Amino acid sequence: MAYSMTGYGRGERIFESRRYTVEIKSVNSRYCDINLRIPRIFNYADAKIRKMVSDRLLRGKIDMFINYEDNNSEGTEVIINEGLALEYSKAVRRIAEVSGREDDVGAARLSLYQDIITVRQSELDEDSLYSELEQAVSDAIDGMIEMRHTEGENLAADIIGKVSSLETLRDEIAEYSPSVVADYRQRLSDRIDVILAEDKKDFYDESRLAAEVAIFADKCCIDEEMKRLVSHFAQARKILSSDGSIGKKMDFLIQEINREINTTGSKANDIEITNRVLKMKNLVEEMREQVQNLV
Repeated sequence: MAYSMTGYGRGERIFESRRYTVEIKSVNSRYCDINLRIPRIFNYADAKIRKMVSDRLLRGKIDMFINYEDNNSEGTEVIINEGLALEYSKAVRRIAEVSGREDDVGAARLSLYQDIITVRQSELDEDSLYSELEQAVSDAIDGMIEMRHTEGENLAADIIGKVSSLETLRDEIAEYSPSVVADYRQRLSDRIDVILAEDKKDFYDESRLAAEVAIFADKCCIDEEMKRLVSHFAQARKILSSDGSIGKKMDFLIQEINREINTTGSKANDIEITNRVLKMKNLVEEMREQVQNLV
């Protein structure tokens, strides 16, 4: 199964007064790069969440956003710094005296001064909270995997279609290539006929023509390249239908396919083969771009 690196997932779980909302999105990347934004109370779970994401998503530039709400006031303690409040009050009264202004700072405004009031949460059951959060994270990852799978299968189907087109072009080249040597022999023979006068043909050694044709045939022989391309195309189909991470395997295989096509083009010495090689190179370049988005 093929999976794209592009996707989105969302998970939400509610437990009594606690709501967990998780959103996750990703784009292609060579590695698993995770950007995690979580409430401070879950800082202790940062490493666990990252491992959970990397184990299941494998690759991609991943952004995860976690939101936590607790509407239950139990366990929340409001603390008043009475000594500091008294000192602020004295300072405000003194300011009013020296400035000749009215002291109109009430308790409500005084409570807004820095460090007068602090809110403290009672001891949290970290294991219980993480167990609840884990379910919301898992839901978001499930959603992303489903989207990645849909897009990945579409990409794989399109790449396999291009492999089929490459196979067709390869077969055309393999069928046509033997005629290249025969055409060369005929052209060379015709040229010799033009150059040599009629009375000198009897002195021309036909073995020299045969030797020239043999050298040319050896230089333009693409049998090995054609055989390797057959193997590479079969391997591409096998990889695209396998499970797990296939992007890097396909990227390497496409480099090998491109190398054989380039070698074929450099040996071809024929316009018909060259035209097909150019078509193959365009297809391979399109495949290379698509493979960059596979996990």
